[in-house]
Amino acid sequence: MRTRFVFQLKNRGAYVPFHHQFILAQTIKGLIMLGKRPEYFQFTEYNFSGLKGQTKISRKGLHFYSSRVTLVFSTSNGEFLKFLLGVLFDQKELVIGNLQLIPESAEPEETVTVGESMRYLCISPLVLVPASFNDESGKRFIQPETDEFSDLLYDNTITRMENSGRFSAEQLASFYKFQLVPDRDYLQRLQASHKKFARIYPLYDSDIKYEVRGYTLPFTLFAPQPVQQFVYENGLGHFTHKGFGMLDVAQASGIKKLESEELNYA
Repeated sequence: MRTRFVFQLKNRGAYVPFHHQFILAQTIKGLIMLGKRPEYFQFTEYNFSGLKGQTKISRKGLHFYSSRVTLVFSTSNGEFLKFLLGVLFDQKELVIGNLQLIPESAEPEETVTVGESMRYLCISPLVLVPASFNDESGKRFIQPETDEFSDLLYDNTITRMENSGRFSAEQLASFYKFQLVPDRDYLQRLQASHKKFARIYPLYDSDIKYEVRGYTLPFTLFAPQPVQQFVYENGLGHFTHKGFGMLDVAQASGIKKLESEELNYA
């Protein structure tokens, strides 16, 4: 289930870094710890977008000029969502980056029906390889057209589904169909413009800073419906609980917008 968190912005013109997922991840983790529910201290079955609103770009990052800022939060666990909302709305104000935000409301997103063939775009970058301390392997580039790209995401998805405890061994064994096919036209247009769809991003875990390679591109995913539902609600790839791998159902206008952002911010 997806929910849109709406905040009032007290200081218009304030900013966050353009890639600010690590700040949001720290904020959400702080809310979880503040809630003092030990069963959620290590909970990772959730996903979230970047902050959205009327913005302008500077060297410092994204400056917000709208009166309200939103964040899309997603999880398959209704009890966890209820818990997090309770803690969130106990706060009179949150400071995220340079933004002073007042929690205002939570609005359920319209339900999306997923099938065995879905065309997605990335709201936040996909991470294929986990990061390790003093190890550069997390930055390795993998061509999206290769089997390795799809296989790494499949292995991670099945592991996460198994760890959720919501699927039997028989069900997991039946989820062998999984193929990710990138949008070649999109990749060719970016390549022709000498722009990037894969970049290095920072994240923090246990107070340690890591760097990982993330991919932002439209693609079609062929997989059983329960797998599609899982990745739509909980994200695709590694570090989804740190704001990576959030998906949205692709439309032509969304792909054009994604391409425009890549061209502008590369």
